[in-house]
Amino acid sequence: MIQKLWQKKLKLSYSKEVIDIVQFGSSSLEGKKPNDIDIAVIFNKIPLKEQLNQAQEIKKQIEKFSEIPVHVISFDFYSLFDSSNFAKEGILFYGKSIIHCDNFAERLGFIPKVLIFYNLTNLEKKDKIRFNYMLNGKKGEYGLLRKYGGRILKPGLIEVEPEFENVFVEEIKKFKVEYAMKRILN
Repeated sequence: MIQKLWQKKLKLSYSKEVIDIVQFGSSSLEGKKPNDIDIAVIFNKIPLKEQLNQAQEIKKQIEKFSEIPVHVISFDFYSLFDSSNFAKEGILFYGKSIIHCDNFAERLGFIPKVLIFYNLTNLEKKDKIRFNYMLNGKKGEYGLLRKYGGRILKPGLIEVEPEFENVFVEEIKKFKVEYAMKRILN
């Protein structure tokens, strides 16, 4: 099943009023099993009725590439940033441009990252070694950092792409260590 439509370089037809078409939500995250694909269509300032009509046309095109339901919402560029828009954080932080095949936030000059802080002081030495293998690999096998493009910033702090946040968190939870996350836009 295709989940990451933004990686497929879809040939969609849309008007010049479309700024971007963004996949966001659980379908854009590694390690998740989404129930639907969330799409945000971002327009220049045009009438709401026209936004809705064009968004439905885009939805019909995207549904041809998906085996699960597609949920489309539309925004003009200004309403995207309105304080009442609860989807804006997910669109900005996790959103992937179907048109440009990259992070939507990069179109705005930001690079989203997740910082994961962890504390291994309560682990036994053998578990600390296993934790290190999980991150860095062992005997020629890749660890999570190499598989998913993360990096250690300092002991106890790693930086990962938002789409891989769940993969790292699920593995860290197995060690029953304290951890905290911070999402940032650089």
